[in-house]
Amino acid sequence: MTITATLDSTDLSISQPPSLARSARLKADTSATHDVLDKRIMAAAPFDNRQNYVRFLQAQYAFLRDVDALYDHAGLAALLPDLQQRRRYASIAADLRDLDTPLPAGSPTPPFGVQLDLATALGWLYVSEGSKLGAALLYKLAGQLGLDEHHGARHLAGHPDGRARHWREFTAVLDSAPLDMEGEARLIDGARAAFMRMHGHVEAQGL
Repeated sequence: MTITATLDSTDLSISQPPSLARSARLKADTSATHDVLDKRIMAAAPFDNRQNYVRFLQAQYAFLRDVDALYDHAGLAALLPDLQQRRRYASIAADLRDLDTPLPAGSPTPPFGVQLDLATALGWLYVSEGSKLGAALLYKLAGQLGLDEHHGARHLAGHPDGRARHWREFTAVLDSAPLDMEGEARLIDGARAAFMRMHGHVEAQGL
């Protein structure tokens, strides 16, 4: 069974209790897709050797290129004053250059335009920002390959204020953002689309 078929069969439409914070509901609504992605990546042993790691980097690069426009989104910037400092596209481009890997010459059709609505943008940003938490373990594993925040694993390094604090600041904004019912649906759709986009990049690299 292809990974796409697996994801289609596990697509969630679970209605979460309204007493849960929005970020908690979003985590529950996307957990199946997220879990499949994590298992798929780790099964490819990206930290066994540098060749595998480069394939992982290329998938990560493609996703961070996809979402880089979010960090110039006026609506998101109004909610997150430090939005610009959260972007990682330049860091992962530097990681690839560190490993003598050229950046892809072409780029796929962007997944969204500059006028992306705020709710959908928050859904995409939730996935991008959330991946920084999982990167804590990945950063340690990259260390086994002699890579760190100065060479080859820049995009996996934590924020100077700490990953947990950085994430809490984001989820506080996410939980308090003024969204109506349609916005709530677009938020979930945006997060699911982001996970699916990363699945596509992982498949493209043969991971």
